[in-house]
This record gives sequence, structure tokens and C-alpha cells, in this order.
Amino acid sequence: MKKGRFGEFFRQKRLELKLTLRQFCRKKGYDAGYISRMECGLLLPPKDIEKLKALAIALEIKKNTPNWVLFFDLAATEKGEIPKDIEDFSKIKGMLPVFYRTLRKKKITEKDIKNLLKLFRQK
Repeated sequence: MKKGRFGEFFRQKRLELKLTLRQFCRKKGYDAGYISRMECGLLLPPKDIEKLKALAIALEIKKNTPNWVLFFDLAATEKGEIPKDIEDFSKIKGMLPVFYRTLRKKKITEKDIKNLLKLFRQK
């Protein structure tokens, strides 16, 4: 597994607190090996939502802010899941084949992105 965006975001937020990995873990009560492997993408974010919330709080990410939402979106993406707050995945699921075909073209143009967004907004 390679380093993912969740791990990068996690590390960025930790560094914004001006804490080394060991300082963060000592202060917040986490195992440095665990956090290091998660930041490097060797471990997926926890599946348990309460553990994930605890990590967000440890990073001092305020609830219901764009960074809070991004933290959980990146965690879900890293785990290959759809974020829990997306209520009706059935509508999106039908659009995934178009999305996959677009990605397989290798080069995604601005027009492709606009067309995909248009499809998403229609549902």
C-alpha cells in the first residue's frame, strides 16, 4: 500500500500543531508505530467511527468544519468506502460506470469533469 491522501492530511494536521510524531503520540496517548504506519499509508484509517472521531479530535479538527468533513471523506476513500453521510448511494452507483470509463481514458479533460458533474447533479 502506498502513502495515501489520508496519511498526508493526517501528517499535515499534526505538523500544524507543531508536534513531532513522538510528541503527538505522547501528548494524545497513541502508539507512535501505529500513527507512523497510518501516516505512511501502511495501515488504513480505523473502521470504527468512534476511533476515527477520536483521531480527528486529537488533531484538534473542529467538528462540522470543512476539515472535519475532509478528514472523514479521505478516511472513507482510503478504505475504499463511500462516506457514511452520503444518504442515497444508489443514485451515484448508477453513474460509476461512466466515471470509470472516463478515468480509463487516462487523460481527463476539463470537459470530462464538467460532464461528470452535470451527470451527478441530474440525479
